[in-house]
Amino acid sequence: MPTEQKPMNSGYGIRTDARDAIGGRDLTGKVAIVTGGYSGLGLETTKALAGAGAIVVVPARTPEKAQAALAGIANVEQAALDLADPASIDAFASGFLSRTKKLDILINNAAIMASPLMRDARGYEAQFATNHLGHFQLTARLWPALKAANGARVVSLSSIGHRICPPDLEDPNFEHTEYNKWMSYGRAKSANALFAIGLDKRGAPHNVRAFAVHPGGIMTDLQRYMPEEEKRAMGWIDEHGNVNDRFKTPSQGAATSVWCATNAQLEGKGGVYCEDCDIAKQVPSDHKEFDGVRPWAIDPVLADKLWTLSERMTGVKFEAA
Repeated sequence: MPTEQKPMNSGYGIRTDARDAIGGRDLTGKVAIVTGGYSGLGLETTKALAGAGAIVVVPARTPEKAQAALAGIANVEQAALDLADPASIDAFASGFLSRTKKLDILINNAAIMASPLMRDARGYEAQFATNHLGHFQLTARLWPALKAANGARVVSLSSIGHRICPPDLEDPNFEHTEYNKWMSYGRAKSANALFAIGLDKRGAPHNVRAFAVHPGGIMTDLQRYMPEEEKRAMGWIDEHGNVNDRFKTPSQGAATSVWCATNAQLEGKGGVYCEDCDIAKQVPSDHKEFDGVRPWAIDPVLADKLWTLSERMTGVKFEAA
């Protein structure tokens, strides 16, 4: 039975730290992958999981940067991965499966935001290709290990940016409409939320559960494409560069991902959009606040249509899903 999209009053909240969100569980013997797990939210996620005993594999597009960031953290391994390169995704997954037969936790965390128009080798628009299609292909390739774990969880990093718009299934690559960096981000983050619904539907019979996460506002390297004046205009920083008090620390931002990936409160649940270490409330399309989940991001019909499009665009299907 699908999990209801409404808060469960978890007892955690907006200022919960990542390590506290685990709920005291010992993750010894668990194997996790955290994409982008060497900077920002991803690094804090890696630290929390590894600190609780899990072996954490961190795929990295820039291995030198990852090596420096992860130095001294126990239980962490590193491998090369570029989510915009299908061959790189396949190589990473093949290497992982040759060494490890089960995967308990997959956190699809890496992302780009509000970038100028860029395209991958296939001609696909970069935000949709990196944030959604790359993770779709990666999860499909790792599917045998997820099923073998008997209780795996997959976390898909969405964002309040999903409120901007649903995905455009007719023109996902901005071939017929003028490119807008924020529309692109909104489409990709809505796709991330819908992927969790589609994956949970297919995974639940194999005891693989999926969750979408809005981590909250956090100032990280994700904003690298945004000029300072744009951040000021949006109220993210003041004229002196100080970050808005509403923003979370990176550890607080990682907490909901960690909660969804590990906490016993979510046993037997899945297919929901979460924020602030709880299941988010449903809100109408025109909701003005920066909370809750909009209808299109939890629409199972739209999720199935996106799944079909994603299979076609990547050429990848989930093995015996």
